[in-house]
Amino acid sequence: MTTILVCDTCRYSQTEKLNGDQTGGEILADLVEKAAPTGISVKRHSCLMGCDHHCNIAIRAKGKLTYVLGRFEPNAESAAAITEFATGFDASQTGRVPFREWPQGVKGHFVSRVPPIEDDD
Repeated sequence: MTTILVCDTCRYSQTEKLNGDQTGGEILADLVEKAAPTGISVKRHSCLMGCDHHCNIAIRAKGKLTYVLGRFEPNAESAAAITEFATGFDASQTGRVPFREWPQGVKGHFVSRVPPIEDDD
């Protein structure tokens, strides 16, 4: 199962921690939860240690690459792009999504790609 982890402690913007009484991560998590299609799990995680980037998320699944993305605006457009990319990730055997299939809203937001954990022999 593909999981989108949303950092719920992330700043609202590069300069602001909160918007009202919510962090940017909390706002983005709410929006991603609403936008996620059936079969894609959304979990909140406190601190993905990407504090130089606000509104960080990770997309992962067993046996696949893990992607960490950040610098999102906590809005519906970002949530839609994240969930669209996660849908392509979910359909892929390895987690690789061809660049031509990336939603515009995730381009420029990739922070890292982590190889899958392999079973030890």
